[in-house]
Amino acid sequence: MSKKEQREGSLSEQLNEDVLTQLRSKKSELKQSEAERLEQEKQKRLEEKKKKEANKSFEELLNESELDWKTFKK
Repeated sequence: MSKKEQREGSLSEQLNEDVLTQLRSKKSELKQSEAERLEQEKQKRLEEKKKKEANKSFEELLNESELDWKTFKK
């Protein structure tokens, strides 16, 4: 093997390592952005649930209650 062939082989191996490094980096970035997106969606759902709960009428809250009001009535 000549020196030129050794350099080309090294260059191709190095290029592949660079490409793999870039792909791994991109993969971790995508995982992080997906995790952030899911967390934002979760926070949004919790906020909507709190707003909905705060806007319920007394009648709705009473109907959702598990207490049997007839047992307190005598």
